[in-house]
Amino acid sequence: MRALDIVMKKRQGEILSAEEIAFLVRGYVDGSIPDYQVSAFLMAVFFQDMTPEETGYLTREMIDSGRTIDLSALSGPFIDKHSTGGVGDKVSLILAPVAAACGLKVPMMSGRSLGHTGGTLDKLESIPGYRTDLTSQRFAEIIGQCGFAMTGQSSDVVPADRKLYALRDVTATVESIPLITSSILSKKFAEGADALVFDVKTGSGAFMKTPEDARRLARALVDTGESLGKKVAAVLTRMEAPLGSKVGNFLEVEESLAMLNCPEALTRVPNDRRSDDLLNVTIRLTAWMLVAGGLAGTVDEAAQQCRAAIDDGSAWARMEENIRAQGGDPAALYERLGTFRAPVAGTIPAAGDGVLTGIDAYAVGMGGVYLGAGRNTATDDVHPDVGFELLRKPGDTVAAGDVIMNVWGHTDEAVRQAVDTVQAGVTIGEAGTTVDGGPDEMILEELSAL
Repeated sequence: MRALDIVMKKRQGEILSAEEIAFLVRGYVDGSIPDYQVSAFLMAVFFQDMTPEETGYLTREMIDSGRTIDLSALSGPFIDKHSTGGVGDKVSLILAPVAAACGLKVPMMSGRSLGHTGGTLDKLESIPGYRTDLTSQRFAEIIGQCGFAMTGQSSDVVPADRKLYALRDVTATVESIPLITSSILSKKFAEGADALVFDVKTGSGAFMKTPEDARRLARALVDTGESLGKKVAAVLTRMEAPLGSKVGNFLEVEESLAMLNCPEALTRVPNDRRSDDLLNVTIRLTAWMLVAGGLAGTVDEAAQQCRAAIDDGSAWARMEENIRAQGGDPAALYERLGTFRAPVAGTIPAAGDGVLTGIDAYAVGMGGVYLGAGRNTATDDVHPDVGFELLRKPGDTVAAGDVIMNVWGHTDEAVRQAVDTVQAGVTIGEAGTTVDGGPDEMILEELSAL
């Protein structure tokens, strides 16, 4: 078998066998197949696509390229959620303790911010003392103790994905649906999940800008997961405007605590806006997790369980327990609430009277990069205390001069750049204008193989 023959076969649009894909992936990982041949393979996949079975073969080989996390000493069900990335997307911080309080085990391997999208690990590490660099043993112990744990990808889990992703980044093949699918699924199933629920976002602040592209990715995730014998559901959600009312690492932690009914957050930040868009997306995704885990018969029934876990305080109790287990200091966290802000403040005012028709999520995300909330490259540092607070949301009536957002940064120049960038993405229509995409319209479509 030769790599050249495999590349030619895929270039011609033919279907590859499990053996051929295994040969290529294993050879690339052990160094016997060079970058230039794998680059040609990636480009062939980009143009010729893959069947769900082929994508399943690729995903399986990527999982098997390294160590998988062993959770066999624990009782499940083990269910995780993955978001394709957005602005203000702090769903994982709320969803994981809610799911755990409802009886699931949530092994969550998360990423960092890059470009205009935020990262769960950066948000968690804004909690004083919180550690995300867990060993596999400690990861499993915390899941057993709290019902969930949050960690980053270790170097020996799915090494094939790290190599392939780096190559995709420099060969203009990042957007390939089967390559995205295998990358996501391999990491998630390597962490020990039995079933997965995907939040596939679409809109200006999402990776998939159109509902059609988001639907293609969602279908690929569901179909490939099914080919691997796994339970997978995908929910298409809107990302035209930032999700929730805060954008920035600690600011999003602060909002998450309020959403979980943390008593300290409700006392110290009493004016926090409880965003229905964030709550509705979080509840729906968590509900699908409960259905996937067999703890509820319907999504509506599961949603009631999720809301009850928030209302009775059990979800917050799980979160506080996790903070302690992962090295965090709750007392120091509480002291930061409402006060941990970068020293230079600014505002984004309404330019006129009318209805706020849009706050472009991509503009806010890029404004966050200027502030230091996100990264231009994977090695950039981030500031935990910068970001935006949305005082108005699309659909609200505003008057000229009303503050739409508060902004915090470390320099006058950073705040000026952020304000100018975001201001260009704020639109105001005439009084009485109807705005699509309100809190009750966040869910666009749902697909499942449960």
